[in-house]
Amino acid sequence: MIVKDEFLSRLRKIFDLNLYEVKVWTALLSRGTSTAGELSNISDVPRSRTYDILETLEKKGFIVMKLGKPIKFVALKPEEVIERVKKNLVADANEKNKRLDKLKNEDILKELASLFNEGIKFIEPSDLSGSVKGRQNLYNHLDMMIRESESTITIVTTSAGLNRKLEALMPALEKAKKRGVKIRIAAPIDNDNKGVAKDLSKVAEVRNCHKMRARFAIVDGEQLLFMVLDDDKVHPNYDIAIWLSTDFFAVAMEQLFEEAWKGFSKV
Repeated sequence: MIVKDEFLSRLRKIFDLNLYEVKVWTALLSRGTSTAGELSNISDVPRSRTYDILETLEKKGFIVMKLGKPIKFVALKPEEVIERVKKNLVADANEKNKRLDKLKNEDILKELASLFNEGIKFIEPSDLSGSVKGRQNLYNHLDMMIRESESTITIVTTSAGLNRKLEALMPALEKAKKRGVKIRIAAPIDNDNKGVAKDLSKVAEVRNCHKMRARFAIVDGEQLLFMVLDDDKVHPNYDIAIWLSTDFFAVAMEQLFEEAWKGFSKV
């Protein structure tokens, strides 16, 4: 059985499998039912690893084990695999959420907080900066900044970025508004995002900056998250931002933004 490396690579990314797992799975799909030994020969995976891999695939919902001598494994329809994998992911995520929620009331969280509070005393101001890689990590960091905000939030983004921020940041922005935080958002407004701009207007003052193309956020005049790449030209996994915690630079940026804000049209 010959399966292109490109196809195997796509399967690995989509289903979060390693190379041996996708090789064994596709080999079984091509046979319908087979033994571990046969699959080892077909997939070119070491026999010593094949049983472990098949057990893992069974636990993940990709295949079914058929008891007997010899033990055989049965492939499931790809559509059924997708449904099983989705259910397993949801169940796993729910279980992890429950464990993390329990930590809020346990001593281990207090100990972790104590370690952090002691360590922060020894951090130099120059250390309060870093890079954030990957768009999801970028939004997670921005979400944290918004959740910790006390007075002001300033966000400048692109047309497509405005659409993404509604989904990623709306819950945190709503809570910030209830705390009395002043929120301003500037982005190019067009037919593709005017509905999103209207929704965001419920929690922020939104203005159209059709001549400005930038991506950054300033929180409380102390923290700055500056996206350094054009989101139209970079894959989300390779997006990158610079995070700075310095009131001197953040305030300077906010003052420059203040002048530009006056020229943006209201939505």
